[in-house]
Amino acid sequence: MKKFLIIPLIALTAISCKTQQLYLNIVQPAPVTLSKDIKVVGIIDRTTPTDQTKILDAIDKVVSLEGTDLDKVGTAESINGVKEELVNNDRFTEVKVLSDVEFKASNIGAFPAPLTWSQVDGICSEQGTDALFALEMYDTDTHINYSTEKVTIKTPLGSIPALEHIASMETLVKTGWRIYSPAERSVVDEYVIPESIVFTGRGINPVVAASALLNRKEAVREVSKRAGHIYAMRLLPYNLRVTREYYVKGTDNFKIAKRKAQLGKWDEAAVLWEKETNNPDMKIAGRAHYNMAIINEINGNLEEAIRWAQKAYEDYRVKLGLQYARILENRRYDREVLKVQEER
Repeated sequence: MKKFLIIPLIALTAISCKTQQLYLNIVQPAPVTLSKDIKVVGIIDRTTPTDQTKILDAIDKVVSLEGTDLDKVGTAESINGVKEELVNNDRFTEVKVLSDVEFKASNIGAFPAPLTWSQVDGICSEQGTDALFALEMYDTDTHINYSTEKVTIKTPLGSIPALEHIASMETLVKTGWRIYSPAERSVVDEYVIPESIVFTGRGINPVVAASALLNRKEAVREVSKRAGHIYAMRLLPYNLRVTREYYVKGTDNFKIAKRKAQLGKWDEAAVLWEKETNNPDMKIAGRAHYNMAIINEINGNLEEAIRWAQKAYEDYRVKLGLQYARILENRRYDREVLKVQEER
């Protein structure tokens, strides 16, 4: 599985007279966790219209001015995007596109009922796969707006007023996926990815303005493939930028530590904060305890960070300590999930 490193990105912004804000990049576990026993996966398409939905789909395409094969092209690209990303994920030994497995879609633009486990078992047994990635929904919905505005056109005879025609079209591409794990009898994930494409054309008459809207198939192809990549990346950890507050006022040590922190010398700032943890003034000591939680999180010591944050709240009534302790406990849980995911 791909490995990710924690890369702190720290910047300072004043948010009050007594605290400042820092930004930190942390690694979040992947939204989807698959069993380590899943090594061979299959990709199936469940979006082919039934005879009944073909009629509704055809009407929908005429009304929304979609191309006759726009959905077909987009579906193929979305599946290709998922396949490419899964192949790049070294946790799988094989990724199969099961193009010979056919299903009919009973709804347009909506999730169908999940496959039965007898169906999933049958496909996986026949195709030699441990899990199925199913494209359950693919839909393109197009809306056109038309307007005019007054402009000035330069001609050899000088500038003359004219009316410019503006045609704009937005195509919303929606893809919906499920992951079936037959061994666990679980739909591991169900997720919809909406992507929007906007086209605008201008011209001296409606025909010229609309001509710019005709070649959108390639854009739909690219967006659909990107959506496939985005979905498959739900199996990967990701970086998240978070904010933290720390105290900068109270004693001269806090003021000096503030300047050191602004220079990125966090460990030197922590030496000064630690000195203030024994300050006889409870408010000062509490702030110092809280800041010690901050430096420990920066250095990756979550257990120590939790201990300092809890002590800041329990013993010194620092309100920020309670909220921060809960945040750190959630991070500790996420770290355990990450460990499990990295082992697979």
